[in-house]
Amino acid sequence: MREVVQNDKSRASRRVSRAPRATAVLAVAVAALAAGCAQGDDQGVRGAPGQQAPPARAVDGAAKAREARAALAAAAKRWKLDKVPLTAPAPPAKKPEIEAREGFEVDGQESDDLPPVFTTVPTKEKIVFLTIDDGAEKDPAFLKMMSELKIPYTVFLADEEIKDDYGYFKKMQARGITLNNHTLSHPYLPGLSYEDQKREICGMQDVMEKHYGKRPVLFRPPYGNYNRDTLRAAKSCGIEYAPIWSEEVYVDHWEYREWDQDLHPGDIVLTHFRGTDDWDGTMTDMVRRFLDRITADGYAVARLEDYL
Repeated sequence: MREVVQNDKSRASRRVSRAPRATAVLAVAVAALAAGCAQGDDQGVRGAPGQQAPPARAVDGAAKAREARAALAAAAKRWKLDKVPLTAPAPPAKKPEIEAREGFEVDGQESDDLPPVFTTVPTKEKIVFLTIDDGAEKDPAFLKMMSELKIPYTVFLADEEIKDDYGYFKKMQARGITLNNHTLSHPYLPGLSYEDQKREICGMQDVMEKHYGKRPVLFRPPYGNYNRDTLRAAKSCGIEYAPIWSEEVYVDHWEYREWDQDLHPGDIVLTHFRGTDDWDGTMTDMVRRFLDRITADGYAVARLEDYL
């Protein structure tokens, strides 16, 4: 087996006359009302024959759903998408079992209970997971776009790329995005000793806890390259999973791991925090390309952490 695995949301009161006739009329009316209530539903309320008033909560829920759909359609138009993004189904009550992808294991993978390296989450739903690495580009428009479109994503951060503006990712975290570990300096880990790998991974855990209040359980090795020491070190730092990717999306093209050059249910898609310094476009251009492609193919974006 290879030691190094390489991968490049009034009441109105009424006065009643005390005249006997009025009192009699009132008594009849009350009796009739009582009889009607006795035949009504458990709430003592009846509508016109053949009609049933819907519960107030159901009406409110339907109205809110219409408003949400209208807002999403408006956002899709504002960001110039071809179609409104599809909404992912609710995550499963029972999480799928995540195992290391065949051929991506290391010696001692099972016996040492090492974090599994995987590229796809087991599911039959037409969903994919968007993951974004490093943190070099800090585009406010990207935060606005993803928030307005309600698109979930997962990030893996390297300290050398985020230390000039930890606050940008704090805003991201406040929007419900999970921030994860991508080492301190983004090195080629298999070229380092176990202790140096541990320093890179555990050191980034310390940075994440200091600035974002949490030590991640997800870790992505830089370049997708790792060996047994990488996973041993990651486990010692509190890491439980090491997802990599099936596809990578750029501003102007896609790259695929599988021979059929296509999307599959549960695929993890990689991209990076990049802008015009590196790409012929912006992060919002990249997101537009990504969403147009997956929506056209009938896929929705789901939140990776909901499946782990």
